[in-house]
Amino acid sequence: MRQPDQEVTPPGAVAPVLELRGISASYGQTPVLRDIGLTVHPGEVVALLGPNGMGKTTTLRVAAGLLAPRNGTVLVAGKDVTRMSPNRRAGAGLCLIPEGRGIFRGLTVAENLRLQVPKGLSAAAATEVAVDAFPVLGKRLGQLAGKMSGGEQQMLALARAYVCHPKVVLLDEVSMGLSPLMVDNVFDAIKRLAAANISLLIVEQYVNRAMAIADQVVLLDKGTVSFSGPPAELDQDRLVEHYLGSDVGAEATAAGVPADAPALD
Repeated sequence: MRQPDQEVTPPGAVAPVLELRGISASYGQTPVLRDIGLTVHPGEVVALLGPNGMGKTTTLRVAAGLLAPRNGTVLVAGKDVTRMSPNRRAGAGLCLIPEGRGIFRGLTVAENLRLQVPKGLSAAAATEVAVDAFPVLGKRLGQLAGKMSGGEQQMLALARAYVCHPKVVLLDEVSMGLSPLMVDNVFDAIKRLAAANISLLIVEQYVNRAMAIADQVVLLDKGTVSFSGPPAELDQDRLVEHYLGSDVGAEATAAGVPADAPALD
């Protein structure tokens, strides 16, 4: 029998940083995911999109180890981590930034960053790396994280991921509740993560913003994958219909509803 963390990628092959195979999951007796398949390759940005209640956050929770699947396999860097704890998955290179920020509100900004220092890098060097990429944090190092604005807290969550340079970061609605200016800043920060060759799996309400930085798009529909491929292959009318329904979607397209408006999620 294969052990939970045994290598399952053929020798010589480049393993995806994250792969979900045949994942089914439920809350109690209510099924949410049905035979989900999803792959994130090294340096790739994948946008996981769909209306509210389609299973996007559940997919991230299964990937991160916060919810055990009923069926299927989760692999990180080619290793089966399906039965691994969230802590061990984090050690394997997976980082989750949940909706509502992924920080320690009762610690200072500097203390939040120090907790993410990888082996071989000093706390001072890690802080310098974070401040260089996220200058706004340089003025907040001694401030309690919970006292900062929502946008600054989200910046700190992204900076924590940037410092530890994980194999893949899972982002769950990081723009939720932010002002338009802070949304711009947060997406600039996401682009910096991608530019640093950190793989990203993004669940995001601003559909076109996510698609603009994505290499691949995965659409969920009632817990199943209805589309998987490059953004250029996803018809805009189909995307609007997917979010709003065929009748409402057609009316929205005719009325010129901006595709970058927050999706129903």
